[in-house]
Amino acid sequence: MQIEDLKLILKVAEFRSITRAAAKLDMRTATASAAIKRVESALGCELFVRTTRHLRLSSAGERYIVQCEQALTILEQAKQNIKGEHDEIEGELRVALSSDLGRNLVIPWIDEIMDNYPKVSLRTHISDSNIDFYRDSVDIALRYGSPNDANVYGFKICTVPRLLCATKEYLAEHTNPIHPDDLAQHQGLFYQLQDIINNVWEFTDGENKYKVKMQGRRASNDGDLVRRWCVAGKGLAVKSALDIADDLLNDRVVTVMPDYQHTCGELWLICPSRQSITPAVRLLRDVCRQKAHETLKQLVEKGILDASVLVN
Repeated sequence: MQIEDLKLILKVAEFRSITRAAAKLDMRTATASAAIKRVESALGCELFVRTTRHLRLSSAGERYIVQCEQALTILEQAKQNIKGEHDEIEGELRVALSSDLGRNLVIPWIDEIMDNYPKVSLRTHISDSNIDFYRDSVDIALRYGSPNDANVYGFKICTVPRLLCATKEYLAEHTNPIHPDDLAQHQGLFYQLQDIINNVWEFTDGENKYKVKMQGRRASNDGDLVRRWCVAGKGLAVKSALDIADDLLNDRVVTVMPDYQHTCGELWLICPSRQSITPAVRLLRDVCRQKAHETLKQLVEKGILDASVLVN
């Protein structure tokens, strides 16, 4: 019985579909079906109950899957234990990244990993749209916002303040707002998810909350484009401190209304299943935590962020 066949069995059990499991493992559906029959023949029982529309585990399959997962975990641990320091990290990182964070920060971080671990390969899906792990053929996603699905596994990378930013030139021409009420005079640069434009901005001074519906002529579903508009002096934008860190550190933009903070967010690395958490994924998690901390620390040292962000 081949280990790859057992991995397929676990994927079919996870997706409740031979077609989806085959696509996830980059194999033909017919090949996957033959492998399942091969395992069932070796065991002398059916692991799945199949109808024309549905597939579910049989009672024997439910018992077998638990021990199969444990056995593969033990085998993987044994494999990693006998590898050297650099050889122990291998495999393909199939990762989904948001446009701004991915292009300008995380891809260089992953390039460093690949330079140090030549057996690691990369396949990226860069988009600000919601991720479907099956449809988009990815194993992990680095996203803002804590996961709200109990069926996924997640690692918090850091807490990330969101900042109101603009260029000095824009502020000199349009005046520098000092209170949320002053924002009515300004052009907002908006992020758009599907048909929803994020043109309602919320701020707090620590005691009171302020909600402002902004006016603006530019909106995009690409966060990197919103940042570029901001750097070009087209208006005000609310951006993750990580996404706009390089522009802040190099004085291409400045923060606006520092006494009125926007809501903080969280950066998470999300996996659809425990099987997706490979040594390479753990390495990516650790590198992201380290690099994000270093970037936030630079913003603290320049006086842009409060030091409390480094302990959250």
